[in-house]
Amino acid sequence: MRCAHAMAFTALMGCKGGAETEQPDVTGVGQASAGESVGDNGPRFVYPDSERGDHVDRYHGIEVADPYRWLEALDSDAVQAWVAEQNKVTFAYLETISSRAAIRKRLTALWNYERWGVPRRVGERFVAAKNDGLQAQSVLYKLDTLDGAHTVLLDPNALSQDGTVALAGTEFSRDGSKMAYGVSQSGSDWQTWRVRDVASATDSGDVIEWIKFTGVAWTRDGSGFYYARYDQPKNTNALAAVNEGQRLFFHKLGTPQSADTLIYARPEHSKWGFSPTVTEDGRYLVITVRVGTERKNSVFVQDLGRRGAPLSRKGAPPATVELRPDFTAHWDFVGNDGSTFWFRTDDGAPRGRVVAIDLRRPDKATEIIPETADTLRELRLVGGRFVASYLADAHAKVTVYDTKGKAGADVTLPGIGSVAEFHGGPSDPETFFSFSSYTTPTTVLKLDPAKSTPTVWRAPKVDFDPGDFEVTQVFVPSKDGTKVPMFIARKKGVVADRAAPPPAYLYGYGGFNIPITPRFSVPNLVWMEMGGVYVSANLRGGGEYGEGWHQAGTKLEKQNVFDDFIAAGEHLVSAGWSSPAKLAVGGRSNGGLLVGAAITQRPDLFAAALPGVGVMDMLRFDEFTIGWAWRSDYGDKNDPNQFAALLDYSPYHNVEADTEYPATMVYTADHDDRVVPAHSYKFAAALQHAHEGSAPVMIRIDTKSGHGAGKPTGKQIEEWADLWAFVADNVGMKVELPR
Repeated sequence: MRCAHAMAFTALMGCKGGAETEQPDVTGVGQASAGESVGDNGPRFVYPDSERGDHVDRYHGIEVADPYRWLEALDSDAVQAWVAEQNKVTFAYLETISSRAAIRKRLTALWNYERWGVPRRVGERFVAAKNDGLQAQSVLYKLDTLDGAHTVLLDPNALSQDGTVALAGTEFSRDGSKMAYGVSQSGSDWQTWRVRDVASATDSGDVIEWIKFTGVAWTRDGSGFYYARYDQPKNTNALAAVNEGQRLFFHKLGTPQSADTLIYARPEHSKWGFSPTVTEDGRYLVITVRVGTERKNSVFVQDLGRRGAPLSRKGAPPATVELRPDFTAHWDFVGNDGSTFWFRTDDGAPRGRVVAIDLRRPDKATEIIPETADTLRELRLVGGRFVASYLADAHAKVTVYDTKGKAGADVTLPGIGSVAEFHGGPSDPETFFSFSSYTTPTTVLKLDPAKSTPTVWRAPKVDFDPGDFEVTQVFVPSKDGTKVPMFIARKKGVVADRAAPPPAYLYGYGGFNIPITPRFSVPNLVWMEMGGVYVSANLRGGGEYGEGWHQAGTKLEKQNVFDDFIAAGEHLVSAGWSSPAKLAVGGRSNGGLLVGAAITQRPDLFAAALPGVGVMDMLRFDEFTIGWAWRSDYGDKNDPNQFAALLDYSPYHNVEADTEYPATMVYTADHDDRVVPAHSYKFAAALQHAHEGSAPVMIRIDTKSGHGAGKPTGKQIEEWADLWAFVADNVGMKVELPR
């Protein structure tokens, strides 16, 4: 049994263990420290002073120490000084790694390729995004024809000097003449929305603020749009304030936001969130109601009348009908034919099915497409047909059905990979979507739903030969015998060898019903070019096998996720794909939690770890921004049993004194208002205090960045150069890259 709850009392106490790795000697970096990394010749790294306070919380009669509570005061002088000193130590070490410059150079060369996003029909033209290669942000273009000239509709690079303002969303009026668009600054989830005339590419004076976790929906006549917003945070840091009390409004073009009409709110349910959709015929407003990240949602409908008017002549919104209340299942509105509404749902079908509901007989749901052995992930109504995207053992499969549920042939895809971003409407003659795999850069395909074979619209040219690489899929038994899929990608010639195993990087996520599927990534390609094996494990908690697979990795079952990940690592070692001296692990967000739990439970199994923007304090995740919404996956500390489970795996609370941890570079960003950086700050401070070995335990804190969305290309290149250099230096890689 592992040592747990090391911080449940006032002192760090616990087990010792782990594998030793050889490192270059770097000493005397930073200020005098309360935590040191010790080597044979004395201290290797002197970390910044992280004062240990005496703060203690009491939960269900149990005292739990939180010595680094002060690091939650993100704007304080003390925390800002700590951040600066930690970065000083981290970057001083990274400067000593000789392979870092070569890795950065190769990342830059490979990233420098023209790439198009998936186009969509907008009125009489098309709109698509394109990046010339190293532009900080992709530019949105309008195209009169698919293969004709393109002109700029919106260039986010012109919105800031450093490329840290990103386009966060777009929605076009029904006739395509106007575009509502949202932007975010420095990676924050907060968005500001404006309206742009498509023909002239100029903005009106409409400005909508304090938008988060929602899109907008235009009325049929384009006179305005629906959106959901929060109140402006008062007397607090907007990047840490709790997000509750979202309300649905209608904005009439040409008027100030203060004049917007409240369409729907439930103040007695402050955690409810709303997403609006207007049906293709303009007749109905469909309101998807959610509670945080819980998969179960409700669906409400307002009949806007034949005119599609958001308000009656008396200025009041139409009556709201609770079509599917009570949050009993997941309901995803797909489209309608008059009063018949189609939904993708897991109601009675954990892997998904399609049903029809007639508003005149709302209690009855008629099955159109039944559940299959594969997992239904997305459904679009295009050209009078359903285009259904499935997962079959964690890779994409696409099937077209008619609206009665009769299946046509499966769509021919370029290989084993991922599909995404199906665009197109009920009256469009085609849909566009993207395909990618570990060795196929994101390719944009065009599909006539009446046919089974798509055509290529844009295929990028990247400076590598896909034939030089190979991918296999294996199924690994977890601790309880559950078979867990795992993809193993590498250069040809890199083989499993127990006598001389290669370095490997094991990636995972395992949460929130999100599947991890084969996708193209320049950083992953560079890792394979370096001679490393890239491994992606499809853990419970994800969405690869439907809602049952998801639930098997939540709340009291969350330990299954970590067991799956550890089993994946053990398989790589036993099969000769790596060794504890050469195995690195990484993950972001919920995947950062995964890595934190893995290295605190099995520090002996891994040589290096990259926990990114992770949820590390499982007793306080719900105290910031949208963290309360994650209780559906993690559980609630106010419940005694769930509290015990959270404490049992919380990375911050399971750091053990006098333990040799893997070389670890925690990484986060100062504007992350999804998972506030205090999680990473506290975990890194605890690791530095407890770590016995000579391997570096550091934190990299990016500035003017957030959780990851909208990060400029240059910042991505710098980050991955640092991450791969750190791993290479700590698994003993000799880096040789193409020039």
